[in-house]
Amino acid sequence: MARRVRGTAPRRSGRLVAALATVAVLGSGLSACGSGGASLVQRACADVNRSIALYRASKAEAPATAARTQQRALVELRHALRPAALAGSAGGEYQALKTTLSESSRVPEGKLISALSAQCAAATSGSG
Repeated sequence: MARRVRGTAPRRSGRLVAALATVAVLGSGLSACGSGGASLVQRACADVNRSIALYRASKAEAPATAARTQQRALVELRHALRPAALAGSAGGEYQALKTTLSESSRVPEGKLISALSAQCAAATSGSG
């Protein structure tokens, strides 16, 4: 016959409590990711919109000034990459924005404006 060892019942219940606490913490952490994606994409799109405004303004400037303004626009676009990447990790619906922004190192901004505008319009209309 198996002998019951004293103290095993409290140990099992302690494990159960620890497991339930872990599940609760993970669940609340994952739900925070969902809401965080929307605020991150809003931050990224604010940077994108500033960049687009600067880029469009540069088209009306003298060439030397336009080059500096376009450089500032590119800096704003690059600032958008981090929050967009984090938003893309939090929710798949933001992956397109992250991918388009990552192309800014290879593709001129003027060719990305249409896609960025549409992606930010879609992302922010669904999160507001």
